[in-house]
Amino acid sequence: MEDRINSFPPFIDKDSKILILGSVPGVKSLEMQQYYAHPQNHFWKIMFHLLAEPVTSDYEEKLAMLQRSGIAVWDTIESCVRKGSKDTDIKNEEANDIAKLLKEFPNIKAVFCNGQKAFKNLSKQFKNKEVGINFYGLPSTSPLHTVGLEKNLRNGNRFFIICKFWSFICEFKPFKPYRCAKSIRFLEFLLLVFSIFKIKY
Repeated sequence: MEDRINSFPPFIDKDSKILILGSVPGVKSLEMQQYYAHPQNHFWKIMFHLLAEPVTSDYEEKLAMLQRSGIAVWDTIESCVRKGSKDTDIKNEEANDIAKLLKEFPNIKAVFCNGQKAFKNLSKQFKNKEVGINFYGLPSTSPLHTVGLEKNLRNGNRFFIICKFWSFICEFKPFKPYRCAKSIRFLEFLLLVFSIFKIKY
Protein backbone atom coordinates (compact mmCIF):
# COMPACT_ATOMS: atom_id res chain seq x y z
CA MET A 1 0.00 0.00 0.00
CA GLU A 2 1.29 3.43 -0.93
CA ASP A 3 1.75 5.95 1.86
CA ARG A 4 -0.61 8.92 1.79
CA ILE A 5 0.52 12.44 2.51
CA ASN A 6 -1.63 15.00 4.31
CA SER A 7 -1.90 18.75 4.10
CA PHE A 8 -1.44 21.04 7.09
CA PRO A 9 -4.24 22.65 9.09
CA PRO A 10 -5.32 26.00 7.65
CA PHE A 11 -3.47 29.06 8.89
CA ILE A 12 -6.40 31.44 9.36
CA ASP A 13 -8.19 33.55 11.94
CA LYS A 14 -11.34 35.66 12.22
CA ASP A 15 -9.53 38.73 10.83
CA SER A 16 -8.26 37.03 7.66
CA LYS A 17 -9.43 38.76 4.49
CA ILE A 18 -7.48 36.89 1.80
CA LEU A 19 -7.07 33.12 1.41
CA ILE A 20 -4.16 31.71 -0.60
CA LEU A 21 -4.59 28.08 -1.63
CA GLY A 22 -1.89 25.71 -2.81
CA SER A 23 -2.38 22.11 -3.94
CA VAL A 24 -0.63 20.06 -1.24
CA PRO A 25 2.72 20.52 0.57
CA GLY A 26 5.86 19.41 -1.25
CA VAL A 27 8.47 17.04 0.14
CA LYS A 28 10.53 19.78 1.81
CA SER A 29 7.46 21.40 3.35
CA LEU A 30 6.33 18.04 4.76
CA GLU A 31 9.80 17.42 6.13
CA MET A 32 9.91 20.85 7.81
CA GLN A 33 6.17 20.93 8.61
CA GLN A 34 6.02 24.43 7.16
CA TYR A 35 4.13 26.05 4.32
CA TYR A 36 6.35 26.78 1.29
CA ALA A 37 9.52 25.53 2.99
CA HIS A 38 11.59 24.81 -0.12
CA PRO A 39 14.30 27.49 -0.26
CA GLN A 40 13.76 27.95 -4.00
CA ASN A 41 10.01 28.47 -3.71
CA HIS A 42 9.35 32.16 -4.31
CA PHE A 43 6.28 32.48 -2.09
CA TRP A 44 7.94 34.05 0.95
CA LYS A 45 10.31 36.19 -1.11
CA ILE A 46 7.36 37.75 -2.93
CA MET A 47 5.38 38.16 0.30
CA PHE A 48 8.23 39.99 2.04
CA HIS A 49 8.49 42.45 -0.80
CA LEU A 50 4.79 42.79 -1.44
CA LEU A 51 4.07 43.53 2.21
CA ALA A 52 7.18 45.71 2.65
CA GLU A 53 8.31 43.52 5.54
CA PRO A 54 11.89 42.66 6.60
CA VAL A 55 13.16 39.32 5.36
CA THR A 56 13.42 36.61 8.00
CA SER A 57 14.05 32.87 8.02
CA ASP A 58 12.01 32.41 11.19
CA TYR A 59 8.82 30.54 10.29
CA GLU A 60 6.77 31.93 13.17
CA GLU A 61 7.70 35.47 12.13
CA LYS A 62 6.65 34.67 8.57
CA LEU A 63 3.26 33.50 9.77
CA ALA A 64 2.92 36.56 11.98
CA MET A 65 3.56 38.74 8.92
CA LEU A 66 0.72 37.05 7.06
CA GLN A 67 -1.56 37.37 10.06
CA ARG A 68 -0.88 41.10 10.40
CA SER A 69 -1.81 41.53 6.75
CA GLY A 70 -5.02 39.51 6.93
CA ILE A 71 -3.68 36.65 4.80
CA ALA A 72 -4.64 33.01 5.36
CA VAL A 73 -3.07 29.95 3.70
CA TRP A 74 -4.27 26.41 3.12
CA ASP A 75 -4.32 23.71 0.44
CA THR A 76 -7.05 22.31 -1.78
CA ILE A 77 -6.00 18.69 -1.17
CA GLU A 78 -6.49 17.10 2.24
CA SER A 79 -4.58 13.90 1.41
CA CYS A 80 -3.19 12.08 -1.61
CA VAL A 81 -0.56 9.67 -2.89
CA ARG A 82 2.41 11.33 -4.57
CA LYS A 83 6.03 10.50 -5.29
CA GLY A 84 8.22 13.59 -5.12
CA SER A 85 6.71 17.07 -5.23
CA LYS A 86 5.17 17.35 -8.70
CA ASP A 87 1.45 18.06 -8.91
CA THR A 88 1.30 15.87 -12.01
CA ASP A 89 2.23 12.86 -9.86
CA ILE A 90 -0.70 13.31 -7.45
CA LYS A 91 -3.05 10.32 -7.27
CA ASN A 92 -6.09 9.28 -5.24
CA GLU A 93 -6.63 12.72 -3.80
CA GLU A 94 -9.18 13.75 -1.20
CA ALA A 95 -10.23 17.41 -1.14
CA ASN A 96 -10.22 19.88 1.72
CA ASP A 97 -13.64 21.43 2.26
CA ILE A 98 -12.91 24.98 1.17
CA ALA A 99 -16.58 26.00 1.09
CA LYS A 100 -16.95 24.98 4.73
CA LEU A 101 -13.87 27.00 5.69
CA LEU A 102 -15.27 30.10 3.97
CA LYS A 103 -18.52 29.73 5.90
CA GLU A 104 -16.59 29.47 9.16
CA PHE A 105 -14.53 32.55 8.31
CA PRO A 106 -16.92 34.95 6.53
CA ASN A 107 -14.45 37.85 6.51
CA ILE A 108 -12.55 36.22 3.62
CA LYS A 109 -13.18 38.49 0.63
CA ALA A 110 -11.12 36.81 -2.08
CA VAL A 111 -9.33 33.52 -2.74
CA PHE A 112 -6.09 33.28 -4.74
CA CYS A 113 -4.87 29.90 -5.99
CA ASN A 114 -1.13 29.35 -6.05
CA GLY A 115 -0.77 27.35 -9.24
CA GLN A 116 -2.89 25.65 -11.88
CA LYS A 117 -3.59 22.49 -9.85
CA ALA A 118 -5.03 24.45 -6.93
CA PHE A 119 -7.16 26.53 -9.31
CA LYS A 120 -8.52 23.45 -11.09
CA ASN A 121 -9.33 21.77 -7.79
CA LEU A 122 -11.15 24.81 -6.47
CA SER A 123 -13.04 25.31 -9.73
CA LYS A 124 -14.20 21.70 -9.56
CA GLN A 125 -15.26 22.03 -5.93
CA PHE A 126 -17.17 25.26 -6.56
CA LYS A 127 -18.77 24.11 -9.82
CA ASN A 128 -22.50 24.86 -9.87
CA LYS A 129 -22.28 26.33 -6.37
CA GLU A 130 -23.08 29.86 -5.25
CA VAL A 131 -20.12 30.70 -3.03
CA GLY A 132 -20.50 34.48 -3.11
CA ILE A 133 -16.78 35.11 -3.40
CA ASN A 134 -14.31 35.67 -6.24
CA PHE A 135 -11.38 33.33 -6.73
CA TYR A 136 -8.37 33.85 -8.98
CA GLY A 137 -5.62 31.66 -10.41
CA LEU A 138 -2.05 32.82 -9.92
CA PRO A 139 1.09 31.29 -11.45
CA SER A 140 2.73 28.78 -9.12
CA THR A 141 5.59 29.99 -6.93
CA SER A 142 7.07 26.47 -6.94
CA PRO A 143 10.64 26.08 -8.25
CA LEU A 144 9.25 23.30 -10.49
CA HIS A 145 7.17 25.85 -12.40
CA THR A 146 9.56 28.77 -12.92
CA VAL A 147 9.41 28.60 -16.71
CA GLY A 148 5.62 28.37 -16.62
CA LEU A 149 5.44 31.36 -14.33
CA GLU A 150 7.55 33.50 -16.65
CA LYS A 151 5.25 32.55 -19.53
CA ASN A 152 2.12 33.30 -17.51
CA LEU A 153 3.39 36.66 -16.33
CA ARG A 154 3.63 37.71 -19.96
CA ASN A 155 -0.08 37.04 -20.28
CA GLY A 156 -2.25 40.11 -19.71
CA ASN A 157 -4.87 38.23 -17.70
CA ARG A 158 -2.26 36.83 -15.32
CA PHE A 159 -0.70 40.25 -14.97
CA PHE A 160 -4.12 41.67 -14.10
CA ILE A 161 -4.66 39.00 -11.45
CA ILE A 162 -1.32 39.79 -9.83
CA CYS A 163 -2.33 43.45 -9.77
CA LYS A 164 -5.64 42.43 -8.23
CA PHE A 165 -3.85 40.43 -5.54
CA TRP A 166 -1.68 43.43 -4.72
CA SER A 167 -4.73 45.70 -4.50
CA PHE A 168 -6.43 43.34 -2.05
CA ILE A 169 -3.27 43.23 0.07
CA CYS A 170 -3.09 47.03 0.28
CA GLU A 171 -6.79 47.38 1.02
CA PHE A 172 -6.75 44.98 3.93
CA LYS A 173 -3.41 45.83 5.55
CA PRO A 174 -4.04 47.12 9.09
CA PHE A 175 -1.93 50.24 8.46
CA LYS A 176 -2.49 51.59 4.96
CA PRO A 177 0.45 53.41 3.37
CA TYR A 178 -0.09 56.67 1.49
CA ARG A 179 -1.26 56.32 -2.11
CA CYS A 180 2.12 57.32 -3.51
CA ALA A 181 3.87 54.78 -1.27
CA LYS A 182 1.51 52.12 -2.59
CA SER A 183 2.44 52.96 -6.17
CA ILE A 184 6.15 52.90 -5.45
CA ARG A 185 5.89 49.59 -3.60
CA PHE A 186 3.87 48.09 -6.43
CA LEU A 187 6.46 49.10 -9.01
CA GLU A 188 9.20 47.67 -6.82
CA PHE A 189 7.24 44.42 -6.54
CA LEU A 190 6.85 44.15 -10.29
CA LEU A 191 10.57 44.80 -10.80
CA LEU A 192 11.31 42.06 -8.27
CA VAL A 193 9.10 39.60 -10.12
CA PHE A 194 10.70 40.60 -13.42
CA SER A 195 14.20 40.14 -11.99
CA ILE A 196 13.40 36.77 -10.40
CA PHE A 197 12.15 35.32 -13.65
CA LYS A 198 14.40 37.31 -16.00
CA ILE A 199 11.48 38.95 -17.80
CA LYS A 200 12.37 41.78 -20.16
CA TYR A 201 10.45 44.98 -19.62
